[in-house]
Amino acid sequence: MKQNRIRLLDVLRGFAIIGTLGTNIWLFAQPGNIMGVFSNENWWESFASFLTAFLSVFVNGKFLSLLTILFGIGLELKYRKAMREGLPWIRMYLWTMLLLLLDGLLHFIFVFEYDILMSYALTGMIVAFIIRYREEIIKRSMIVSAIIHFTGIILVSIGWVFLIKDEVFLSEMTRMSHETTQLYANQSYWQQIQFRMNDFWGLRIEAILIIFMNITLYILGIRLFRAGAFSNNDKAQRIRKKLMIYGLGIGIPLNLLTLVPGGFFDIASRYVFAPILALGYIGLFAWVLQKAWAPWLIKRFESIGKTALSCYILQNILASIIFYGWGLSMAPLSSAYVVILLWILLTIVMMGAAELFVKYIGTGPLEYLWRKLSYSPFKK
Repeated sequence: MKQNRIRLLDVLRGFAIIGTLGTNIWLFAQPGNIMGVFSNENWWESFASFLTAFLSVFVNGKFLSLLTILFGIGLELKYRKAMREGLPWIRMYLWTMLLLLLDGLLHFIFVFEYDILMSYALTGMIVAFIIRYREEIIKRSMIVSAIIHFTGIILVSIGWVFLIKDEVFLSEMTRMSHETTQLYANQSYWQQIQFRMNDFWGLRIEAILIIFMNITLYILGIRLFRAGAFSNNDKAQRIRKKLMIYGLGIGIPLNLLTLVPGGFFDIASRYVFAPILALGYIGLFAWVLQKAWAPWLIKRFESIGKTALSCYILQNILASIIFYGWGLSMAPLSSAYVVILLWILLTIVMMGAAELFVKYIGTGPLEYLWRKLSYSPFKK
């Protein structure tokens, strides 16, 4: 029996894809400016600086966390499907994750060096084994991975506070940022590919460092689903209401700490506080759906959610064309207003593309291909 799609998950997935672009578009607009993503120093100096910092509070890292939780829920749904249809779970899911890893590798090489798919693929391979055990072991795995991640973030945050005050480090970061900016602004597409391949491990540091966060959030998504948070009953509504109240009530104040000068909370905001606010977004959108507010916009989010992988790749290809030297050459772009406008325009394009994908294919082209390649070798 085919399981019906859960509309809230599609809406959240679409929201997360749009939000992910809200972070990545700054990396396209100012290639090499990693400090700009992590730091909100001097946000009070102008309205543009305030606007950028304000968006960072609600966007930076939050949609990465939300998307990670949703990937965990997707893993649970695939596990249930495999059990229902008698499919070989480990062999099938490892094969699926190898396909995702290949997709992410190609995306990294030919499109965008901050790809998240490779990290999700590796996480999926790990959690595929954990999910088979009893609930107590799954819970302990989540707690252990959370402790390891939290400990690592504390150490990295302490190091970060000292590093951003070190003149030698800042000088080296400025030099590297300038070289990267020149690469993407002035050099050829092939030279950009060579840069990503030559500095593969350096550019994959974040994807590796967030593995334990990913494991924690994957399992959190699995446990939320098993607790009934996405069902259509009173218990589910109570769970989602708690997510909204506590996620927003605790998450917003914590993420506002990123505005404190000195960089003390720059790393924690993206990798510790962000998941709390992401849980609040789950509860908030569940509430909006229940109230049937903004139906046109929610429907657009839903379409993007049904075609999330295709839209994720599409938005990065379009951003590359707009910003990089081999395209329209808009980078480096310092105007926050223009960057935000381009984010909105790309979102509108994604909405249109997603509607066409759903209308003529029923899903995204990459989703269709991935599903065929994933299940075909194991169908009885």
